[in-house]
Amino acid sequence: MDQIIIQTLHGLVNGMVLAMVASGLTLIFGIMDIVNFAHGDLLMLGAFVGASVVGVTGNYWLALVVAAIVIAMLGALLQITTLRPLIGRDPLTTILATFFHLQYPWYRVATAVLAGLIIGGLWLFLKYGKYGIWIRATTQDRVMAQAMGIPVPLVYTAVFAIGSAMAAASGVLFGPFAGVTQTMGFDFTLRAFIVVVVGGMGNLGGSILASIFVSLLESYASIVVSPAQAVIVSFVVLVMTMLFRPTGLFVPTPK
Repeated sequence: MDQIIIQTLHGLVNGMVLAMVASGLTLIFGIMDIVNFAHGDLLMLGAFVGASVVGVTGNYWLALVVAAIVIAMLGALLQITTLRPLIGRDPLTTILATFFHLQYPWYRVATAVLAGLIIGGLWLFLKYGKYGIWIRATTQDRVMAQAMGIPVPLVYTAVFAIGSAMAAASGVLFGPFAGVTQTMGFDFTLRAFIVVVVGGMGNLGGSILASIFVSLLESYASIVVSPAQAVIVSFVVLVMTMLFRPTGLFVPTPK
């Protein structure tokens, strides 16, 4: 029972951080049709920027904000200079802290809560903000959105910047878990891609649910097998989704 509780907490915490990565990635997928496999590198760069700011100022919250802003600017620059010609092409081209006397780090729980708040802020921005409405309109029909006066190229740049900022903030949140390294983003890129497909391309809510679902499955599987082998579970979920529900597990079935 103790193991199950610990693995559940691990799955929820990792799922919330993964949901942050996937929420930014699903915006880029859903609106721009670009498979951004550099997303994990943006997470890694965000972690390095955050660690540098913490080292200089000792202020974690400042590091979180600065990393998000810096990588958002980098993402916007990448979109304008490199990725803009790829828009519209085939995606293949872009190839609780203590419970039952258990000790569990408060930082991990706080990370999950903070990730949830950031994701909630993104959802509110997309739902009620003027520019969020522009983004949703572009997602639904980019031609009609442009005809209505929405600057679609600017929306593309803003979306990539937002996705980059989410990746950077995720890197700052996850950095204390396993350390900041040059390869830390690779695993997140692959897992984020899986949960975006499982949750449904461009479906923010689906990506969040899929992140938690896949992370919990991996955590439970690691009770039986090694953590390295437990990762296979996510690939099984991906294959099953592609076979039986290619639109995504958490996308409502059209009536």
